[in-house]
Amino acid sequence: MSRMCPGNEVLAVDRVSVSFPGHSVLHEVSFSLEAGEFCGLIGSNGSGKTTLLRTILGFQVASAGSIRINGARGLTSVGYVPQKIALDPYLPMRARDLVSLGLEGHRLGLPLPSIKRREAVDGMLKAVDAEPFADQRIGELSGGQQQRVLIAHALVRRPRLLLLDEPLANLDMRSVAEIVALLRRLSVEHGLAVLLSAHDMNPLLPVMDRIVYLANGHAASGATYEVVRTEVLSRLYGYHIDVVRVHGRVLVIAAGTEAEMLAAVRRDPAHIAQVP
Repeated sequence: MSRMCPGNEVLAVDRVSVSFPGHSVLHEVSFSLEAGEFCGLIGSNGSGKTTLLRTILGFQVASAGSIRINGARGLTSVGYVPQKIALDPYLPMRARDLVSLGLEGHRLGLPLPSIKRREAVDGMLKAVDAEPFADQRIGELSGGQQQRVLIAHALVRRPRLLLLDEPLANLDMRSVAEIVALLRRLSVEHGLAVLLSAHDMNPLLPVMDRIVYLANGHAASGATYEVVRTEVLSRLYGYHIDVVRVHGRVLVIAAGTEAEMLAAVRRDPAHIAQVP
């Protein structure tokens, strides 16, 4: 169920549960997100991150609980960047064409040329720093460039909430840092609430206002320092978890694997992982 959120609250997830036959995926997940906030949705593969995003979007029906989204336009006030898909390099579609579909893709037929539409597309390409490759085929772009175009596609209708499903996967470290910085800038400049799913929280640590951590179908939410603690994550996982901070990064590891993981990090500080 979707209802209006009060004040600056853009998204409110209240005790949402999702179950499939014989399997509970999410159990009483609750958190909220205000305008301009950047939230990391963190969890290992299979923890329910995509299911939660699909439930917020209305693609998946919740078994219990409610989801409230601010904006009289309903889901038109939500932008969505799905998990990365392979794009044919020979697809005869330019980057600007894909962004334009964010305005007209919900309608049948080809859109008529319009100065207003062109200005909206050009403005969003500029906002995500995609102007230099706006007229290149989308399939020929690098992973980081494609993500910029997909973000522009999701934002061209000026939503108040942006959902991103693993947008940093398969990107090199430089592209990850650039995309995170871009999203933070857009969040601040446009009062955009951002909910980004990832299995590694470290690239998001400098920009996250809050975190939603999923494990075993349950969630803990709040500021990073409140959630990413041994006692909180041990309770989520159902067994002892150690939170180790090294080289300015965070490792979330199952008890008994500390020595192996710390040795790996000392050999290569970029080798930071979550291991439960």
